[in-house]
Amino acid sequence: MAASGRSRIRVQLVFLLFVISAIAFLDRTNISVAGVQMREEYGIDQIQLGWIFSAFLIGYAAFQVPAGWMAARFGPRKLLTWALIWWGVFSVATALVPAEGRYAVTMLILVRFALGIGEAAVYPAGNQFISRWVPVGERGKANGLIFAGVGAGSGLTPPLITAVIAFAGWRASFYACAAIGLVVAAIWYVVSRDRPQDHAGVNEAELAHIESGLPPAPPAERVAPPWRAILSSRNVWGLFVSYFAFGYVVWIFFSWFFIYLTEVRGLDLASSAVFGMAPFIAMTVGCLGGGFLNDAISKRFGLFAGRSGLAMISFLLTALFLLVGSNVDNVPLAVLVLALGGGAIYLSQSSFWSVTADIAGRHTGVVSGLMNAGCQIGGAITASLTPWIAAQYGWVAAFGTGAAIVVVGTAAWAVVDPRRLIEPVETDESVPQSAFANPVAESGR
Repeated sequence: MAASGRSRIRVQLVFLLFVISAIAFLDRTNISVAGVQMREEYGIDQIQLGWIFSAFLIGYAAFQVPAGWMAARFGPRKLLTWALIWWGVFSVATALVPAEGRYAVTMLILVRFALGIGEAAVYPAGNQFISRWVPVGERGKANGLIFAGVGAGSGLTPPLITAVIAFAGWRASFYACAAIGLVVAAIWYVVSRDRPQDHAGVNEAELAHIESGLPPAPPAERVAPPWRAILSSRNVWGLFVSYFAFGYVVWIFFSWFFIYLTEVRGLDLASSAVFGMAPFIAMTVGCLGGGFLNDAISKRFGLFAGRSGLAMISFLLTALFLLVGSNVDNVPLAVLVLALGGGAIYLSQSSFWSVTADIAGRHTGVVSGLMNAGCQIGGAITASLTPWIAAQYGWVAAFGTGAAIVVVGTAAWAVVDPRRLIEPVETDESVPQSAFANPVAESGR
């Protein structure tokens, strides 16, 4: 992402977004590990725990579009700073809900809903940052790194939260997550800026590199989101449906995989912590690998092949691994194959967020927020539906349902064309609207 003579501020800030992404998933998945102890203390069953999981995702989904608007209005620097502080407050609030209270489950649902509202800012704001700071030809790698934080944060959760719980109890794990978030909030506010032009560390060579690789801007007087164009865009609804399928599958891992290993596969707490890392390690590798493949394929064959084509392949591989892994009796082999399913679907992650930046320009925050709402709705459904399917028909059926939904997501990806802009720019008739469809031609690097 950088060459000799250019500063590397955009690389450093993208790495910091990776850290924020990891913290976001540490904060949202810690309850999956603590859930075993929480169920005992609060006297709740898996269905009620599923409601608590879903509450977070409903709040998260409901505030995706407002978060995208705020990212464009106030900038990613301020929005992410306040979001991190918000996460910290409601992580602490989760631990303060009294177990003996009559309305403990209701209070937990409300607290997790509020946490979801705060975390709704992270990826719309991050993608607004990408649209301003990262040239088209680098967006696959940049998004791959940012979303590798999902796997890194979720992968660290089982051993870290298990260690904290063993030392100080499950409530302490929420205090620890809050403290980490508050420290990073201060760092982000100090070192980040909303635009490269405003950052003292960006030299002329890096600024020229960034500006030369950005797509054409729409007319300056248009600032309000073009809602009619957005809501009538085949790209937007294709992304929404496919990200719904993505969210349905990945939240099986985030919400239930640790509990699945403990209560279905018969592993103890320590073994579950070790085996529970496998899907998230695979997600991290898949996300990083998918980012590099995204840019490499786009450079050679164009944006449709690099973004949409790669995503379709990753979805089909995911369906295969879920079906095979859930039918394997050997526990280590089952974990390996299911983990490959998690890694496979994350090959597509950078495609989602790169496409929204490609097609939406200044409205990237709003469009990516709408897309991400689909993911969280899928997650909210699976958080509550998966334990019900498992109770009625078994875990093979639960994973099989995820495989079927991800096949539908593959079809949705087929209609997404990253060369088709939501807000066309006026160009010479001899030049295509999406002249930046070939990153090589656009970037010259």
